[in-house]
Amino acid sequence: MQFQAAMAFSFFKKPKTPAELVKATRDALMALDTKTVAEVRLLDKALEEVDKNLSAMRQMLLGDSETEPNPEQILQLLLETCKEDLPELLVLKLSTLGWEARKDVVTIWCTLLSQKVSPTNHCLEYMDKHTELIDFLVSCYENKETALNCGSMLRECTKYPTLAKYMLESASFELFFKYVELPNFDIASDAFTTFRDLLTRHEKVVSEYLTKNYSQFFGLYERFLTSGNYVTRRQSLKLLSEFLLERPNGAIMVQYISEVQNLKVMMTLLKDPSKIIQSSAFHVFKVFVANPNKPPAICSLLYKNREKLLTFLESLHFGREDEQFEEEKIIVMKEIKGLQAPIDRH
Repeated sequence: MQFQAAMAFSFFKKPKTPAELVKATRDALMALDTKTVAEVRLLDKALEEVDKNLSAMRQMLLGDSETEPNPEQILQLLLETCKEDLPELLVLKLSTLGWEARKDVVTIWCTLLSQKVSPTNHCLEYMDKHTELIDFLVSCYENKETALNCGSMLRECTKYPTLAKYMLESASFELFFKYVELPNFDIASDAFTTFRDLLTRHEKVVSEYLTKNYSQFFGLYERFLTSGNYVTRRQSLKLLSEFLLERPNGAIMVQYISEVQNLKVMMTLLKDPSKIIQSSAFHVFKVFVANPNKPPAICSLLYKNREKLLTFLESLHFGREDEQFEEEKIIVMKEIKGLQAPIDRH
């Protein structure tokens, strides 16, 4: 009878308001600081409370099969979340949560950051003032348990120009050049996806970043292109052709195709055993050749390797259906054949 009474009380218990839900979640997260064995039971109870509250927050934000989300509740939840610094706690405590709770955190994070219930994006304003959370999320790629969760949260941040700009200019950005080559394939792939989103979502932001940090960025990027890891070479080469040929990056492209070292890297990739990499390398290589204002050093390198390049390109095929490649190859070969011997200035 007592059990039935308790269940009946639980069933009719009034749902928490957004403010109560945020406070209860914050208190439970704070309780996870328990360290002594004697407090293990309290820790378990706190974890259960966090799980329950995060699930309730997710339902309040998204609704369910029976209930549509209430915009007023969402706005109130959003305001209370930012006021109580809950995003910071969710990030810092993520590694102590269970699998389902971590999934709920990702859903809550992405939903709040993309909220459309008021003209002001309060969570975006919050993140603009707490960018250290982004650096923390980036460093979480070193934690196998939370890496993929944090990757999803970071990619939500890349959707917003101010946060993407911070990510690119932060010292933690260089960590991606390490994480993309981590031995764990899933984590490395996730890190590259975030890295790619950063370089392709906001053309103006990326162009400004590359202009200011050209030497540093491409010095690091060459490690991807010359990596012993096939997936890294393939992905980074494809990405290079994507962001290099974006119209706002025109000046960056001109600078890139004017440097001999970059041409050497492309010529090496043209000979890669992978046809996919060969094809991507050709699409960058052709820009070096087609440049009407090739620097003398570029002309010299192409001329010295002219016969080898022509022989190689003649044998390079990617299937009968790739008519565009065949047409471009003819143009490239014609340009190489027309190169003049460099003038000996000695």
